[in-house]
Amino acid sequence: MKSTDYQPVVIPRSYSKIMTYQERDYHIFVSIPADPPPESGFPVIYLLDGNSVFATMTEAIRIQSRGPERTGVCPAIVVGIGYPTDGPFHPARFFDYTYEVPVSELPGNPRGSEWPQMGGAEQFLTFLEEELKPSIESDFPIDRTQQAIFGHSLGGLFVLHVLLSRPHAFQRYIAGSPSIHWNESVLLAKESQLPTLLTDDLNVHALLTIGELENDGRFLVKEKSLAMIERLSSMGKGQINASFKEFADETHSSVLPVLISHGLKFATKKTAR
Repeated sequence: MKSTDYQPVVIPRSYSKIMTYQERDYHIFVSIPADPPPESGFPVIYLLDGNSVFATMTEAIRIQSRGPERTGVCPAIVVGIGYPTDGPFHPARFFDYTYEVPVSELPGNPRGSEWPQMGGAEQFLTFLEEELKPSIESDFPIDRTQQAIFGHSLGGLFVLHVLLSRPHAFQRYIAGSPSIHWNESVLLAKESQLPTLLTDDLNVHALLTIGELENDGRFLVKEKSLAMIERLSSMGKGQINASFKEFADETHSSVLPVLISHGLKFATKKTAR
């Protein structure tokens, strides 16, 4: 192949920039619909691990939103949050998506080495709320009543952290294969305080999912997710509508495309009681 014969692939109507916060660089990817924006603005999906799945989600929504009456997927802005890397993942995600817990609570590293530094979830959430979201809202037509956050694995764990500590931050929470076992003690502590945050005007929807083939009993993700859903659904006056979905024949990694397809319908559906 002669490299001069080919040009880089460009995803239509997609843009990127670098944002720096607390001496950490984030690669921000944004895709916008071709449709004219509704008067209230577009729904927006904040997507964790943007390096790995931004293109997948962008193309999925570009195709499916052409016929929302058939697919249930409406045009939406996708904001992928990644890092300056060509790889699908960056070690910084371990810091950004977690709280610090005793080493005894962490699973063993299959490579036999120590895990990267952890404990930056609160700092990362502050970046989302005080830097990224205001920047996106000033640059694009956003419907602030239709904001979703989407994460998988450690990203799904972070989604739960946000739901339990700042439930008003988003209206839709999508936690795919959430690594509850990483920060379970922190999650339970935050969950115990959640009832004090459930104001009468709160109306959020949370979706926890898992691939059937990753439910192998090691980390009890399915059992822990179902137990959390039951507790969340019984809190307050029904301000949190929590549901669970298991995808047949999918592993921890292969589940991502079907999770994205299902998550798009969940994220762009108009919030209603």
